[in-house]
Amino acid sequence: MLSAANLNALEDAGLSFIVGSRTSKAPKELEDHFGHRGNAIADGETVELTRPMGQGRDRRDRRVVWHYKWERAQRDRRTLNAQIDRAQRVADRAEPLKKQRFVKLTGQNVTLDEASIERARQAAGYKGYVTNIDPVIMDGQAIVAAYHALWKVEQSFRMAKSDLKARPIFHRTRDSIEAHLTVVFAALAVARYLQNITGTSIKKLVGTLEPLRTIVVAIGEHEMVVEPTVNEDGRNLIDAINAGH
Repeated sequence: MLSAANLNALEDAGLSFIVGSRTSKAPKELEDHFGHRGNAIADGETVELTRPMGQGRDRRDRRVVWHYKWERAQRDRRTLNAQIDRAQRVADRAEPLKKQRFVKLTGQNVTLDEASIERARQAAGYKGYVTNIDPVIMDGQAIVAAYHALWKVEQSFRMAKSDLKARPIFHRTRDSIEAHLTVVFAALAVARYLQNITGTSIKKLVGTLEPLRTIVVAIGEHEMVVEPTVNEDGRNLIDAINAGH
């Protein structure tokens, strides 16, 4: 997704986007920032930068929001130290030369790439997001929060496939397949609404409410409506749904 052509196509289609930036872009990009502003930053703060992407007429300046987290920095440093150790073993000829990070090959000499190591250490704890959304509309913190909410979209697709039984699809014609998916996504919208007002998972909602069915029994010329027996969990959910209106 993170290619100049893909981002240009999204923008030309009138769409807004927030995509994760490649971590490999962080060292050089942030190094320039650190050179002008220093690298002191509080936990949870963001840094706003601009990155040119694309070539020639397709070249466009992109807004990049870098978000710093202290916990992420600790994980990044542990990973970096392990990578540096592997690179050192390669430099010491204790391991064969492969595509290890931080290995510098000059002729027959294999050494550590100290400059790359320093840039990576400076960028530890940062995660980047490329977007075309104007800062006036969404500031850096809002961009980060919106991206972090992506798990809700992924969760919805899992719900659609499992709880709402979107798959397998036992249809062959396009109209039938589209009708099936339309019903599933309509059910997903209803499920999300019910989740929000009840605070209960869709799996529990379906399991609790699906058995509750009112039936009409015909006895001769007479009809009798038989209401279901609602247990405490069902009653609590029904009350919460009614209160949501």
